[in-house]
Amino acid sequence: LSLNRKKMNLKSERRGIHVDQSELLCKKGCGYYGNPAWQGFCSKCWREEYHKARQKQIQEDWELAERLQREEEEAYASSQSTQGAQSLTFSKFEEKKTNEKTRKVTTVKKFFTASSRTGAKKEIQEAKAPSPSINRQASIETDRVSKEFIEFLKTYHKPGQDIYKQCKLFLDTMNHKRDLSIEEQSECAQDFYQNVAEKLQTRWKVPPEKVEKAMDQIEKYIMTRQYKYVFCPETTDDEKKDLAVQKRIRALHWVTPQMLCVPVNEEIPEVSDMVVKAITDIIEMDSKRVPRDKLACITKCSKHIFNAIKITKNEPASADDFLPTLIYIVLKGNPPRLQSNIQYITRFCNPSRLMTGEDGYYFTNLCCAVAFIEKLDAQSLNLSQEDFDRFMTGQTSPKKQESDSFSPDVCLGVKQMYKNLDLLSQLNERQERIVNEAKKLEKDLIDWTDGITKEVQDIVEKYPLEIKPKNQALAAIDSENVENDKLPPPLQPQVYAG
Repeated sequence: LSLNRKKMNLKSERRGIHVDQSELLCKKGCGYYGNPAWQGFCSKCWREEYHKARQKQIQEDWELAERLQREEEEAYASSQSTQGAQSLTFSKFEEKKTNEKTRKVTTVKKFFTASSRTGAKKEIQEAKAPSPSINRQASIETDRVSKEFIEFLKTYHKPGQDIYKQCKLFLDTMNHKRDLSIEEQSECAQDFYQNVAEKLQTRWKVPPEKVEKAMDQIEKYIMTRQYKYVFCPETTDDEKKDLAVQKRIRALHWVTPQMLCVPVNEEIPEVSDMVVKAITDIIEMDSKRVPRDKLACITKCSKHIFNAIKITKNEPASADDFLPTLIYIVLKGNPPRLQSNIQYITRFCNPSRLMTGEDGYYFTNLCCAVAFIEKLDAQSLNLSQEDFDRFMTGQTSPKKQESDSFSPDVCLGVKQMYKNLDLLSQLNERQERIVNEAKKLEKDLIDWTDGITKEVQDIVEKYPLEIKPKNQALAAIDSENVENDKLPPPLQPQVYAG
């Protein structure tokens, strides 16, 4: 019975963090990994759903345009028999309908132009003119990547030349599609990846292992050049989401590994090194320009996490151990521009990498970790709502580990560190009390001064002060003396002869 209770308690502790592995897969049941950015679908199923919705929208726009045109023609036919004042009325009606029709038809043409061959040919012909953005002074990294790409394609001989031409045409086309939304640019990139991969397999008969290497090099070449245009563009709210996630993680600085049931003991030096490396890798993701390189940082971070868990538990880590630890690493590292990097990978990475393999698995777990952090509440951490609110507002912090609970083999430095933390916490509380008392004293002094001033004003109003005019000065000290005649004569100066 006690064992069953223990299992139930362990299950309840993990209920807020546990994610069943089936939840990571595409909700359509195709077996590939899903993604929150694709509403739980994998890349393939999402594109199918997206195309269905797009075709439906196109059909509705066409029907609307035809209905407007039919109404306009009927109105024009009926206006032929109308004379005089009705002519002006109909002209206004016709102008209004024409404007509405033009707007709707333009929307429809926009959808069809992007996918029609004639439109694509026209764009390619226009793209043959030199473009300032493509022919600009390339950076050192861009030059290096271009040289590596050309050297790589030399091993493919004739297919290599065709691949290079296809990449150049794609870059020129993307240069002319800067005004499109980031979703439409992403769609163009995904179509390009799919078309090139199909040509490598069918037309050029390239072996599967070489196709994967070629697609990695193609992605590296084109996305190094496109990075500054498609990463966190101003037309999206990616930056706003970055700031929201960063602020959320800062507010959760008090979350401890014990609250997340993280099976990692950072007191072990080797485990501590693994944690530091994992945090470094997840932060380094922002410095990369190629989606595959960003994925590689996530994969390295995840492998360090698995090693840290393995060393701590002395056994291989499970999925239930990995996700809480990944959440803890994200909270501790607070990676810069986290949402922008996730969106960039989702939009412009080769879709085959996100659908299968360890890169896709680790990336899906990272998306789940970020979603968990955004929705984290008291129940997820097995805390009362009162404690959760006090921790979030900074009124208090979780209790630090007491020195008596340390095991005998813990070094003195760790014990002293926790003692110093407790002392700093006590000093902080005393400082807060002093500040509060000082503010109270200041308020009392202001109230006392205001009270005295009011009392003086009341007294002055009740007993007004009358100031008499100044007395005139006396002409002489003896001018009013009436008995001057009885005074002795004044002394006369005497001359001394001797």
